[in-house]
Amino acid sequence: MASTIALVAAGPLSAQVALITGVRLNPTPTGVEVVLETLAGGTPEVLTSQDGETFIADIVNAQLRLPGGENFLADNPIEGISAIAVTAVEGNQVRVTVTGATAVPVTDLVVENGQIGLRVTPSAETVTVPPPPTETETSPETETESETVPTDGESPETSPETESETVPADGEIIELIVTATRIAEQITDVPASISVVGEEKIAEQTRLTRDLGTILSQEVPGLSVGTQSASTFGQTLRGRNISVIIDGVPQSTNRNAARDLRTIDPSAIERVEVLRGPTAIYGDGATGGVINIITKRGRGEGLQAETTVDLNAFPTNVGETFGQNIQQSFSGNFDNFDFALNGSFSNSGAQFDAQGDRIPPDPNGQGGLSDTTTLNLLSKVGFNFTDSQRIQLTLNYFRDNQDTDYTSDPIVNTIPGRQQSRTRRGLDLDESQKTETLNASLDYSHNDILGSSVQGQIYYRDYFTRFFPFDARTFANLGNTIFQSRVESEKYGARLQIDTPIVDAERANLLWGVDLVRENTEQPVSIFDPVAFDNSNGLVYDKTGNRTWAPLQRQNNIGLFGQLKWNVSDRLVLRGGVRHERITVDVNDYTTLAGNRIEGGELDYNATVFNVGGVVYPTERISLFAGFSQGFSIADVGFVLRSAPAGFTVEQLNPEAQKVNNYEIGIRGNYARVQASLAGFYNTSNLGTSFNQENYEIVRAPERVYGVEFALDAQPSDAWALGTSFTWSEGGADFNEDDDYESPLNGFRISPIKITAYLENESLPGWRNRLQALYSGTRNPTGQSFGLGEVESYFTLDFISSLNIGRGRLVLGVENLLNTEYFPVVSQLQGLDTGYTAARGRSIRLGYSFSW
Repeated sequence: MASTIALVAAGPLSAQVALITGVRLNPTPTGVEVVLETLAGGTPEVLTSQDGETFIADIVNAQLRLPGGENFLADNPIEGISAIAVTAVEGNQVRVTVTGATAVPVTDLVVENGQIGLRVTPSAETVTVPPPPTETETSPETETESETVPTDGESPETSPETESETVPADGEIIELIVTATRIAEQITDVPASISVVGEEKIAEQTRLTRDLGTILSQEVPGLSVGTQSASTFGQTLRGRNISVIIDGVPQSTNRNAARDLRTIDPSAIERVEVLRGPTAIYGDGATGGVINIITKRGRGEGLQAETTVDLNAFPTNVGETFGQNIQQSFSGNFDNFDFALNGSFSNSGAQFDAQGDRIPPDPNGQGGLSDTTTLNLLSKVGFNFTDSQRIQLTLNYFRDNQDTDYTSDPIVNTIPGRQQSRTRRGLDLDESQKTETLNASLDYSHNDILGSSVQGQIYYRDYFTRFFPFDARTFANLGNTIFQSRVESEKYGARLQIDTPIVDAERANLLWGVDLVRENTEQPVSIFDPVAFDNSNGLVYDKTGNRTWAPLQRQNNIGLFGQLKWNVSDRLVLRGGVRHERITVDVNDYTTLAGNRIEGGELDYNATVFNVGGVVYPTERISLFAGFSQGFSIADVGFVLRSAPAGFTVEQLNPEAQKVNNYEIGIRGNYARVQASLAGFYNTSNLGTSFNQENYEIVRAPERVYGVEFALDAQPSDAWALGTSFTWSEGGADFNEDDDYESPLNGFRISPIKITAYLENESLPGWRNRLQALYSGTRNPTGQSFGLGEVESYFTLDFISSLNIGRGRLVLGVENLLNTEYFPVVSQLQGLDTGYTAARGRSIRLGYSFSW
């Protein structure tokens, strides 16, 4: 994997002296990176020299402000390097020294936007470096105010960790910097829960699967287990909806297609920051939290390239399951210009369960992953006009296209008792399942306009997804037709945020700004000939025309926000904020599938939400946090309008937004060899989003959700790492509005207990092995409503191995190592047996990646 320099800046650059607040060591395939994290500063100048076996970098116009007030020293951080030190020198100067064991190391210096990074390679042969300690969620937190991601999506000055906190050999603790609060800051300063999944961790998990939903469910407490389908329906965060953002561009549609995590390939991602808990700083939709995806950017001096090729198959049927993935990236930094190009193409074959049976291509009626080709193209270019000004253009194109000869066999729905889904061959369908999206964004930042830091973004997103056909001839409200729906959506918007220091930039700052969004979304359907369908026994879909299911909705959002952070002292950080959102949804007259003529109209929503919280540091290694935050979302208008009765008008809908009040407390411990976090939450809403049993319409009854999350990571030695996470949540609805909340929320909202664990070992230099486990518990809520069936527990074990060979790395991944037969939670909750689909059996992936 190409080595990277992760350069981090945070806060306004209003002072004239750079303040270096953190030092991070990132192992690379050829050595180690030294990253200096800068909280505030002007334009540091770097002078380099060498003395014997020591490389010296003197940073002029800088001061060292590390936690604890001490210098940084790492003895023997990797083989071939005796010491790395960062020390303060009189006269606003900081010195970085890298001492080789036998000779001066090769050190590439990167100075970008006033930030400094050094890529170090021992002068002898390339040395094998143990990877950094694993991190599922080193310390939860995030802006209690909501979604967070810099307005530019991934502010050029903020390119935090590719992994998580790194612990040098001497035990020095390096704090993780994130941008989950719309500006980059230390993760422990945020009074809420954040999980960060870095580039190395994502790459490691892709040795098992390229499904981002499954990857994140293994790494993030509070997130439901993966669905093993193309959809996130049934995968919630703390029992509520997730807002997915890529480089500042929201992936949601107002007619929720639940495929927001199938809009980017993992190979294009630098890191994922998951804010757990309701938030509103980016607007509506994040009642459960935010998944902030930040794509790769140009890094390092000159041109770098990386190539990855892997093959995968199920041992039960290698021929039909054989798949390939090819990924190529180029990146570089030339003076004031940097770029990143990343392309990936994967072809997945059929999927089989543990018994050797083929998994249907549409396992839960929400989209499948088998027999699918995926293409992702990322292009990101940036130019630094000065040390304080930057412009960046990002384009990301993603396409998922399924081509299969198989379909689900409806015979299982007629057999008494619970029947596992089956497949039939002979499908004749011209337009298969597909997802295609294009994100484009232009970002500008200036770090010193009258002492404030300004970030602006304009963006555009074009989205299309098509589902598998559905035989709705027994549903009068669906027109007694056989149809195939698709969601077509365009979204464009702009963001402007200003970070203004108050009196002293190190003490207090006010983040304020405005967000504008315009979205046009509709859900038409293709109608099929029932005679051809019946004559072929459900295999031939002969299209006869198009109809409207969910009408075109034109939605406009404007949001104003302000967020104040106050460093009261070294032991106490307070913050609070407010956001006001105004939303209009306009719908023309239309006719439903059932033939009902509906009168259009305009809906007006508005919501004002608040957040307040604080962090207390009893010691330098322990932080306590508590916070109150609000998130909100408007109803899925298109979902309701699809089945509107005759005589209905759009303006009859209740336009009130669902507002969620969230209370959270937690404790974090961050030591050299142990990182742990524990958080408890409780949230309520007066308007819910449950479904009723008769027609699956939304019931807007009061709801409450509560739970506990725990994470532990430990590195007993440089060769060993282990960890675990625990997630428990429960929730109920008050359908009678008598304050009893006795009706449990369905299993698509509330998942059973989730426990993850891993054990890693650097068995030999350059040979790393990992065992990881996932346990999903039981849940059997009372009631007969939608999604309230019993869920049985299951346990899975995966194995990952990597071996450094030459300039690259050979990797092996075995998903479901024990070939356990089980059913994912969403499959167990399906009402029809055609959706009762077993999980993937044992699969093997073998690949090789190298840099050149």
